[in-house]
Amino acid sequence: MPISSDFEQRLNPILKQIVAHYGTPFHIYDEKGIRETGEGLKQAFSGVAGFKEYYAVKALPNPKILEIMKSMDFGFDCSSVAELQLSRETGARGDEIMFTSNNTSQTDFSAAAAEGGCVLNLDDISLVDKVPEMPELICFRYNPGERRTGNSIIGTPVEAKYGVSHDQLLEAYRKAQARGAKRFGLHTMLASNELNYRYMVETAKMLLETVVWISGELGIQFEFINIGGGLGIPYRPEERPLDITSMANEITELFDAFRQQHGYAPSMYVESGRYMTGPHGVLVTQAINRKEIYRTYVGVDACMSALMRPGMYGAYHHITVLGKSGEAEVVDVAGSLCENNDKFAIQRSLPKVADGDILCIHDTGAHGHAMGFNYNGKARPKELLLRSDGTVEMIRREETLDDLFATLNFEADVYTPG
Repeated sequence: MPISSDFEQRLNPILKQIVAHYGTPFHIYDEKGIRETGEGLKQAFSGVAGFKEYYAVKALPNPKILEIMKSMDFGFDCSSVAELQLSRETGARGDEIMFTSNNTSQTDFSAAAAEGGCVLNLDDISLVDKVPEMPELICFRYNPGERRTGNSIIGTPVEAKYGVSHDQLLEAYRKAQARGAKRFGLHTMLASNELNYRYMVETAKMLLETVVWISGELGIQFEFINIGGGLGIPYRPEERPLDITSMANEITELFDAFRQQHGYAPSMYVESGRYMTGPHGVLVTQAINRKEIYRTYVGVDACMSALMRPGMYGAYHHITVLGKSGEAEVVDVAGSLCENNDKFAIQRSLPKVADGDILCIHDTGAHGHAMGFNYNGKARPKELLLRSDGTVEMIRREETLDDLFATLNFEADVYTPG
């Protein structure tokens, strides 16, 4: 959907100045909007004791963004060594970090155990024997298979590569116990960009029921459940936003009922990335060419290296033209990559665009810059942060050719077999 009117009212009057100072393209993020979303999430779930958001670092892995999350007392959801390092640079340690990787290597395990460790969330029962030293607190990622349906983005659980299957789950905890685990959590991640809040309520319900089952079989008590991420944002103007209030109210009722029945309730974690930062980012680019062949193409100075979701998934991102709202025409908005799917919009109705016009591609605050790549030797753009006080800070410079060629500079190493 279009960025919030508040963000737009603060950004648009100064955008030409920002473009003149920094040049295009760039992503710009809204600190005020991110903080308001974070505080709203905490308030919505204030009735669930032990509620905690673990920001999904993969969505926007920039240290300045992670510092904002840390200041709101959020933890970090990591799935790589790089994400662990970025999180720890904020000062996060121990149970402030959840590490959920798949096909986990010994290097990954070593990094997870370093610097005070983290909450280790295992993706496969075979990993129980591969953990060098079993931590006291262990969690498993649960894949319920046919017991749940996924959504169109993440796919059905049966087809997903993630998680411990239902028939393995009990044995996974039993094996972890045998190796010394004494504290337990349960995690799942079944949907991506889900706008139906009831799906998330059903996920919480499923996990609480699974906790009862495992506890009854093994005599263990769970410290937390993690319903994963997947909280959606409305990319299209006509879509309704996720009803976070109803979601929180119904989940709170589930936890209250669990506590009344069992005398305790586990804490509840979520690991939202897109929901936290997605709506609070804009890719700003300039029109540099207009091509009239079988279609009309508006060529811009950004390409898929800055935002690959439209080309990779056919994802919709709303586009506005700064200062224009009049006569519309149907165009494709394309970058310069030597790939025909390097398009930000296909047959989109936009105000007539001329060279030099500034285009704002909305909702790039998650899985935008982070998913960038360097095909054709294209460099990823800079990232800016619109601070709450109205100042603008560059929080990542653009890549250069020297950056791209850096891995070609190394000492000669020739191996002769035999």
